[in-house]
Amino acid sequence: MRFDILTLFPALCDSVLSESIIGRARKSGAIDVKCHNIRDYANNKHNRVDDTPYGGGMGMLMAAPPVVACHEAATADKSDGERVYTVYMSPKGTVFNQKVAKRLGEYDRLVVLCGHYEGIDQRAIDLIVDEEISIGDFVVTGGEIPACIVVDAVARLLPGVLSDNECFEIESFSDGRLEYPQYTRPYDFRGEKVPDVLLSGNHGEIAKWRREQSDRITAERRPDIMSDK
Repeated sequence: MRFDILTLFPALCDSVLSESIIGRARKSGAIDVKCHNIRDYANNKHNRVDDTPYGGGMGMLMAAPPVVACHEAATADKSDGERVYTVYMSPKGTVFNQKVAKRLGEYDRLVVLCGHYEGIDQRAIDLIVDEEISIGDFVVTGGEIPACIVVDAVARLLPGVLSDNECFEIESFSDGRLEYPQYTRPYDFRGEKVPDVLLSGNHGEIAKWRREQSDRITAERRPDIMSDK
């Protein structure tokens, strides 16, 4: 799968997505991530991409022409039949979760548009965006970190990114539950010991314990996601 990130700070996104599992997936060719600088399409002397909003108000707004031009350049190599989907990172969007990540992973290419300042001229959004996505009910400086979160979450579900499908199939939210507690050596740490069932070698009992723990933790901390099942 290919990810195209449209941003004013391509180095930021490229740096974050070059580390750990995602970085290795890029090197192996399991995914392709391209970061496009919207300023390259400003078409003015000072590469200016923002202006004051019509009707007044505080702050500056990203102009439509460079945003749309960047999107057109990023998708110019789209092949026949390739399913391309464009999302805009926005606090007004669909709240991102594991179900949304799975849905976005069904496309051949995901284009992620990062806003900045007070946002983007609505005409650009209307022309190129298929869906607005939010990572939560709060505001951050720009769309770059949220975009990296979306790419990371979607990429983890793709073939060849993780060593085994089980790595994501048993993680939190994968089946409407939070993950069970996990332990490693030493057995006894400051008087706190690993639950005996995990040392029993009885895989059936271990699976039962883990499920019970997942149910308990989810009911205590996120009953809302259990009710969504």
